[in-house]
Amino acid sequence: MNAPVLVLKDSLKRESGTKVHHGNIQASKAVADIIRTTLGPRSMLKMLLDAGGGIVVTNDGNAILRELDVAHPAAKSMIELSRTQDEEVGDGTTSVIVLAGEMLHVAEAFIEKSYHPTVICRAYNKALEDAIAVLDKIAMTIDVNDRATVLGLVKSCIGTKFTSQFGDLIADLAIDATTTVGVDLGQGLREVDIKKYIKVEKVPGGQLEDSKVLKGVMFNKDVVAPGKMKRKIINPRIILLDCPLEYKKGENQTNAELVREEDWEVLLKLEEEYIENICVQILKFKPDLVITEKGLSDLACHYFSKAGVSAIRRLRKTDNNRIAKACGAVIVNRPDELQESDVGTGAGLFEVKKIGDDFFAFVVDCKEPKACTVLLRGPSKDLLNEVERNLQDAMSVSRNIIKNPKLVPGGGATELTVSATLKQKSATIEGIEKWPYEAAAIAFEAIPRTLAQNCGVNVIRTMTALQGKHANGENAWTGIDGNTGAIADMKESKIWDAYNVKAQTFKTAIEAACMLLRIDDIVSGIKKTQAPGAGPSKPTIETEGDADNEQILPD
Repeated sequence: MNAPVLVLKDSLKRESGTKVHHGNIQASKAVADIIRTTLGPRSMLKMLLDAGGGIVVTNDGNAILRELDVAHPAAKSMIELSRTQDEEVGDGTTSVIVLAGEMLHVAEAFIEKSYHPTVICRAYNKALEDAIAVLDKIAMTIDVNDRATVLGLVKSCIGTKFTSQFGDLIADLAIDATTTVGVDLGQGLREVDIKKYIKVEKVPGGQLEDSKVLKGVMFNKDVVAPGKMKRKIINPRIILLDCPLEYKKGENQTNAELVREEDWEVLLKLEEEYIENICVQILKFKPDLVITEKGLSDLACHYFSKAGVSAIRRLRKTDNNRIAKACGAVIVNRPDELQESDVGTGAGLFEVKKIGDDFFAFVVDCKEPKACTVLLRGPSKDLLNEVERNLQDAMSVSRNIIKNPKLVPGGGATELTVSATLKQKSATIEGIEKWPYEAAAIAFEAIPRTLAQNCGVNVIRTMTALQGKHANGENAWTGIDGNTGAIADMKESKIWDAYNVKAQTFKTAIEAACMLLRIDDIVSGIKKTQAPGAGPSKPTIETEGDADNEQILPD
């Protein structure tokens, strides 16, 4: 008999334990099924219609899930996983969802047999510890300075993406950009801040092959007075400011009553002298280029052009920071505090070029730039957006390798090794936790199985052959070649994954699965809208069947 579910005042809705687990697992599987086909190099693309009415064509797990509008809380939680993965390591966004979905799928059988979720979670956590231990065992340390190896790794990581058809191009751009902005923290550690110091500038037109990493920065600005100021300066002295070069207006309204006409001229003169004073302080340092984040008045512009100095105004703060990093300048807040050490002399060339319809200023050929711009060219906006997404992934992988130079085999080989080792270990586990532990081991096979499905080969035959090869945890480097679907040695095929990415994928997937399994109630505190004039509603009693009628995903 169905247990009744009480709905209080139309606002607190409660569902019973097993039913909730079932609903959560179904929702998570639905999310995993959406992006399952985008795993691997032979994957399908998804066409998304975004809120603005534009279209996005991509196979990047995070980009797809970001556009989804989901009602079910468990599905929302799954989508969050992919975002976490993207922010943390930048790759493996699809794998983490597929793996978490599979972990929940195998747990469903135990929930139905009335296993307590805590027991399943304990077994899963034990499996996670052992999986990370296996990763440590099969990981291979590489030399970060060996460009060919790093290139091979980045290529195999973005080989599953749309831009893999353009060969080494994207991988080269990513490695150049991340090695440029890497900062040594001492003790052999390097920090690479992709968000702050690498700007991707997309300019439609030209060919994708024209894309390059600049030894410096570019930004979408022209000099203030194009006719009077130079647009090309070799070895410029650059001053960066964070203050307006115009007369300060009062904060609130001021009334000045002038009796004599001469007083008006005195007021104007004061304004002019104030601006002239600022300009003199700046010109004392003989700069060739002055860039400010705020406004620059016509008078200041006149003084600068008279002195042969180019000026750029209203630049974004983030761009200003990048220029400072590239040419070694210091951003100054008050012109009277300028020092010689604040002047940037590291740039080799300042030039304003016209690309398409827009003018772009380049500060390039820097001596030791710690910031850079990646200039992407291509036939259309959609293509450039996809290339940029792939480039972000490639740069993240490159950053991971610089931070932690360890590799594990790709192509599902790692997961199969982990799975085989855990299956062996499960024999030594005593008590009720043995079965969920073994189920977790089987769940890891979801990744190679999905790869095989997306290649269009005979899944059962391929999986059986692979399981045979991995039977005792040996042949750790045997996996699936995602292009042909053949079983191959990942070392020879150069199909690798970064250790960071794999470890993060396993941790995120299993921890998320445990979190969703431990939810035994969904209590919704959303008030239903009432018709005007209707009296207070009575508590209604629903049966368990109705409580789970929420739609998992929109049509």
